[in-house]
Amino acid sequence: MIHEYPLQGRPPMMTHVYNIDNIITATAKGAIERIVRVCKMNEADTKKVEAVSSSLTSKGYRVIAVASALHSEEKFPEQQDDFNWRFEGLLALYDPPKKNVKETFQKFREAKIDIKIITGDHPATTANIASQVGIDHNQKYFTGDDIMKMTEAELSTAVRNCSIFARMFPDAKLKVVEALKANGEIVAMTGDGVNDGPALKAADIGIAMGKKGTEIARQAADLVLTDDNLEKIVTAVSEGRKIFSNLKKAVRYIISIHIPIILVASIPLILGWRLPNIFTPVHIIFMEIIMGPTCSVFFEREPVEGNLMMQSPRNRSIGLFTRNELLLSIVQGIIIASFTLILYYYYMGSGASIEEVRTVVFITLILSNMFLTFANRSFSQNIFHTIRYKNNLAPFVVIISAAFIATLYYIPAAKELFGLEDITVKMFLLCLAISFSSVMWFEIYKSGLVKQG
Repeated sequence: MIHEYPLQGRPPMMTHVYNIDNIITATAKGAIERIVRVCKMNEADTKKVEAVSSSLTSKGYRVIAVASALHSEEKFPEQQDDFNWRFEGLLALYDPPKKNVKETFQKFREAKIDIKIITGDHPATTANIASQVGIDHNQKYFTGDDIMKMTEAELSTAVRNCSIFARMFPDAKLKVVEALKANGEIVAMTGDGVNDGPALKAADIGIAMGKKGTEIARQAADLVLTDDNLEKIVTAVSEGRKIFSNLKKAVRYIISIHIPIILVASIPLILGWRLPNIFTPVHIIFMEIIMGPTCSVFFEREPVEGNLMMQSPRNRSIGLFTRNELLLSIVQGIIIASFTLILYYYYMGSGASIEEVRTVVFITLILSNMFLTFANRSFSQNIFHTIRYKNNLAPFVVIISAAFIATLYYIPAAKELFGLEDITVKMFLLCLAISFSSVMWFEIYKSGLVKQG
């Protein structure tokens, strides 16, 4: 080979020039429309080529045309189109979808993720492959030229309603990605070629193929699939949703459990109760020691909820919490605080000592913390469902809470350190009932949500 014209143009073609026994021969391959055009074929031959190519592309073949030209001049043409081309024929290549692609795309749809094909292939080839992998299209598609001619409003509608974009080139791919983002979509783009580079870079998440992907595609992407397996994207989405969901559970738990601590410590002081300050620094510090690890470790270990991959993706304009979610967490905390303060006021009013009041309030908060941990394992499924979640820390939450209460009750040094008093079984059961009631109303609320869904 003595000269090369790179892949370029719309639709594209590329040319290599060879010296074969002192005969300079140019060889070209490219899109059928481009090769037919540069060969200046007559109408009859053009229709014959189109008929053959249509038959092949409708069966899912990727078809390219090839041409040759003899060159006798010293200088090569500036443009590859300017050789005296002769049409040589068509090459039909069959690259069927991987066996798991259809099932993978079905998982995307279940996760409410829309799928679009953006390719440089012929529309008929693309439509056939789309049908094989289960993408509805009704033979509707747009080409790169169509995209470049559209106004912003037309493009916005096109990318929303169409699933197939064929005969695309880098500028058109980039324009589709930007239009989807302008529509408020979060866009993940997969690609492996040089032509995919701009779109991969512009997408919210660019995903390159590690095995067959070009260096440009890998450099432009945010993620690289080392084995080119699209199913790994489903795994990534699942893990991402799990992390986000567990983070929300942890933060909502923190909000809910800190409200009763704050209110129980401040309301009696503000209202001038007879025993205005039953908590000392040791109680506050200890409750923080319990709650911090519970939230950071326990919720981190929570598995992916069964319905998580069936939910719609979060809108990019929504923050960590919606107003209702934040309000619900605040209500959880206020209800726990209200029940605890009622218990506080009841024992204070009955003439109990500060040690007895402190004991029942402290134990109620510890039990409420335990119940709240299990209640907040899901915001849609009740405890009869979440109890089956596999989290190896779940038994330890119960064991540690029970062990701590037992320590406070049976070890004099611990009882003295925390300033507590012995309580009767009846008082303990009352604490248990109050803490259970102040949290488990949330399970009834969630059961109502499931019925409505």
